[in-house]
Amino acid sequence: MAGLAAGALWGLVFVVPRMVGHFGMVDITAARFLVFGAVAGLALGWRPAERRWPSARQALAVLGLSGLGFSGYYLLLAFAIVEAGTEVPSLVIGTIPVWMMLLGRPAGLRMAALLPGLALTAAGIALMVWSAWPQTGIGGAAREHFGRGLLLAALAMASWTAFGLLNAAWLKRHPEVHAADWTNWLGISTGLGAFVLWLAAGSDLATLRAQPDGALFVLLALAGGLGSSWLATVLWNIASQRLSASLCGQLIVSETLFALLYSFLWDGRWPHASELAAALLFVMGILASIKAHR
Repeated sequence: MAGLAAGALWGLVFVVPRMVGHFGMVDITAARFLVFGAVAGLALGWRPAERRWPSARQALAVLGLSGLGFSGYYLLLAFAIVEAGTEVPSLVIGTIPVWMMLLGRPAGLRMAALLPGLALTAAGIALMVWSAWPQTGIGGAAREHFGRGLLLAALAMASWTAFGLLNAAWLKRHPEVHAADWTNWLGISTGLGAFVLWLAAGSDLATLRAQPDGALFVLLALAGGLGSSWLATVLWNIASQRLSASLCGQLIVSETLFALLYSFLWDGRWPHASELAAALLFVMGILASIKAHR
């Protein structure tokens, strides 16, 4: 339940660049993670003093993982969505379960047990790609945009896959670290990185204030920082401590499902039959994987 809830919150970030696309992607990324860092800093004050701050070794791990799973990942994803729309990047990100299952399979779990879930997930991705492909541009310029978006989405997928595997392995080796403490440390590190990113490549305050929909931008930054970052990371760390990396990876399919749902709601349309069928295949893949891990 924690892993599925994290996916529902993560799915929201796929539509944010479309809702406030006239803001720069660096500004969107930095705003979300500055809020994440602020929330994490406030939450840290409620933790016992002896568990409030990480050791030097823990801090190094936090710095590396925060770049892989948060600032770097979302910046790549946001640019991918601008170039290729919501559907195709969400599908590329939807392959993360396949890589997590293959690379994070527990030693005692036979590959044959994972094949039904993998096959259903792969079939759902293939069907959705087939459905979305005609909607991508067929002209030269549009094809170039789509190619860049696809590459950026692949880089985002690789970044988060590395984060998911390394983060789960670290938490498994350190069960004494509370999921909330680890989340808060990640949040503060991510917030500091986002501030540096904004100073280096973001818009100045006067430019941001001159943009339309400033109130919506602030609202989405708060929702993304508190819900899609801090709360979602707490939930994901809870799942990572209780489940194998391969099963956690399969639960990431829920992120793709919710991203598609939010995209359809934003576009004001019903999904096509092929999109519904792909979503059903995703759900069946999750159920098959859960059964294989029991």
